Amino acid sequence: MVAEVTAAEIAEAWQRERPGTPTGSIEIVTPIWWLAKLFTDDRARALRAAGIDAATLDLLSMLRRAGAPYTLSTRELARRTMVTAGAISQRVARAERQQLVERAPGEPGESGHRAVLVSLTAAGHVLVEQSVDVVLGREALLVDGLSEQERVVLAGLLDRLVTDVRRRVAGAEG
Repeated sequence: MVAEVTAAEIAEAWQRERPGTPTGSIEIVTPIWWLAKLFTDDRARALRAAGIDAATLDLLSMLRRAGAPYTLSTRELARRTMVTAGAISQRVARAERQQLVERAPGEPGESGHRAVLVSLTAAGHVLVEQSVDVVLGREALLVDGLSEQERVVLAGLLDRLVTDVRRRVAGAEG
């Protein structure tokens, strides 16, 4: 999927064909799209090799990162992701069928409804430990072409860009 043309060449072509077209974002956004595709495809291969799908890894990783006892409410799981409560419910149900997590009723919340707590099982713990090593090890290899200083600078710029784009998108929606 490596592009035969550079983002700069795309911007130049638009300026040649449509002078005045706003092309200032092309050299930033286009490489981000290309990288997203490359990273997504590579992660899918790594996940297949690890025997886990992306949604399940996301769920198990959130529970693992929460620390012992590796338990979060379904509401907290939904808050920490970019998916709906319904999607979290489906992910939890699928992982529960695979015996990777278990659900239990929690204490009643402010609304009087009982929270549903989701906990990692021993099998889920083993799978997430193995999967994270495979995926993050592979991703570390992919960014190894950048120096430590370049990675720090890029991470800071990307964080700033994500924060600003989220703010702008939220403003456009509301």
